[in-house]
Amino acid sequence: MAVTVQTSSYRADGLIAEDIDTYLEQHQHKDLLRFITCGSVDDGKSTLIGRLLYDSKMIFEDQLASLEADSRKVGTQGKKIDFALLVDGLAAEREQGITIDVAYRFFATDKRKFIVADTPGHEQYTRNMVTGASTAELAVILIDARKGVLTQTRRHSYLAQLIGIRNFVLAVNKMDLVDYDREVFDDIVEDYRTFADEIGIAQFLAIPISGLAGDNIVAPSASMPWYDGPTLIAHLETVELDQNVDQDKPFRMPVQWVNRPNLDFRGFSGLIASGAVKPGDAVRVLPSGRTTTVARVVTFDGELDQAVAGESVTLVLSDEIDCSRGDVIAKADEPPQVADQFEATLVWMAEQAMVPGRSYWLKLGAQMVTATVQQPKYEINVNTMEHLAAKTLELNAIAVANLSTDRAIVFEPYAENRDLGGFILIDKISNNTVAAGMLHFALRRSQNVHWQALDISREQLASLKHQQPAVLWFTGLSGAGKSTIANLVAKRLYRMNRHAFVLDGDNVRHTLNKDLGFTDADRVENIRRVGEVARMMTDAGLIVITAFISPFRSEREMVRKMMAPGEFIEIYIDTPIEEAERRDVKGLYGKARAGQLKNFTGIDSPYEAPHKPDIRIDTTQMSAAEAADLIVDTLLGDR
Repeated sequence: MAVTVQTSSYRADGLIAEDIDTYLEQHQHKDLLRFITCGSVDDGKSTLIGRLLYDSKMIFEDQLASLEADSRKVGTQGKKIDFALLVDGLAAEREQGITIDVAYRFFATDKRKFIVADTPGHEQYTRNMVTGASTAELAVILIDARKGVLTQTRRHSYLAQLIGIRNFVLAVNKMDLVDYDREVFDDIVEDYRTFADEIGIAQFLAIPISGLAGDNIVAPSASMPWYDGPTLIAHLETVELDQNVDQDKPFRMPVQWVNRPNLDFRGFSGLIASGAVKPGDAVRVLPSGRTTTVARVVTFDGELDQAVAGESVTLVLSDEIDCSRGDVIAKADEPPQVADQFEATLVWMAEQAMVPGRSYWLKLGAQMVTATVQQPKYEINVNTMEHLAAKTLELNAIAVANLSTDRAIVFEPYAENRDLGGFILIDKISNNTVAAGMLHFALRRSQNVHWQALDISREQLASLKHQQPAVLWFTGLSGAGKSTIANLVAKRLYRMNRHAFVLDGDNVRHTLNKDLGFTDADRVENIRRVGEVARMMTDAGLIVITAFISPFRSEREMVRKMMAPGEFIEIYIDTPIEEAERRDVKGLYGKARAGQLKNFTGIDSPYEAPHKPDIRIDTTQMSAAEAADLIVDTLLGDR
């Protein structure tokens, strides 16, 4: 079989310019397959990729010389070439002989280009494996012929299927170490087939290989004449690509950029996720639902008569309608769905546990919204497929949960469209990606529950009271003096004929939130409920005074975003813990230090002080009455 050759002879001193141009032109128009290798630890993933690169002649002479030197120095194959060293680039990987990070490598044959991701096998690096699988169209599941199907083989097969990969190759590796025994191969295939049926893998191709010896990688193996199927490379060259399948689906293009280089041109640029589009097609812009037709399909190289899935284009529409980044242009009579409440599968990727009720950024393509995740319905034990009860999610956990967004988004179930069904969650404080998710469906209530229009506006209600609504959000340690100062502020506002109401932490715990405890998740839900009540009170034109520990910055920021601009005033009652403990007439600190009171803020549960509060009160330098005067003066001075 002919393969593309890329050695040092392909450098400028070995080829004339015309040859290089011809080679690059041929290379440019080949289609591209992204695939991953995964399986248990030491199944030979890195060795297989190294062998692919070596046999495809994708190694420069200087790289080969370096590989041979490294093989003698840190290799695991004695005097032979250790192909795994081509991929295992991290020092820690080479020292331990394992893969830790996701390594991407490019190679090509005469028929197709490839990007392969070598994903780690260790359970603690599941998030790395999910990252590598997220863009892959095919998974090569490696199994050590001596060990058979292992727990991590099942885990990675399930994850690959969960991520939406539909093409699977079962590569039974190290056949040379079992004397190329067909019975060993058949037993492993039958064992894997039983598991594959359980998790929904419809079909897979099983190939007996030896990554180290090169059997059935590029050329058929003389040591296994009983196998008459394709080699690994032959299958990779001919398997159908997802983008070809996507072309038969309804047209969808998420808008990434509004292209307006001058006053005479306005187009909408993006990568076509599915289907095809041509001038004259009727399209619908979502979430607005406005319809129009396509006037032109424009690319850098000129206009097209038709564009299909996988192509990046700019669409010029016939009408001047509102369309911006994050919107989706779709086939008019087969549009995707729009909703704000969903069921989804989550893969938790952060060291910090998920906090149900906390607000995260949800990024789905170019759409970015605030999302709140509820307590998981169940966690999935991917080793046994059991559904387990869970209140939160730890690193590498996989679960099904409901989530809601602060505004409707355009989506399709992940099983139908990976581009419009896959998302990530981002922590609002650290900006770290904390989870990857796959949408299943919109909850029925998201379609059946609608906002009721009211004839009397919040502005009219505030005008009736001759005041501007506001939320005075007192935060600080237990015993800092929040309730005392909040009560004095309420009395002063009352004497000034202002309409105010105090939401006190202890009082709310006796009523609205009596079902909540003091875990991190319950504290988040406590603040979310109070924030929603405070927002409705401001809609009624009230000045709302809240006195809560509210220990987490993210939840205070969540409440701020619920309010109209300028209506949320964060007041930090700054009291050293020693002083707060001295004032503690209830003896709560003493009980917490004695271990009789769990999850007590400042002792065994953290308090995150505001970085830039709107008002800071140092109770060691100011009396409660002075603090109340300052707060009222600040509030009314701004109004």
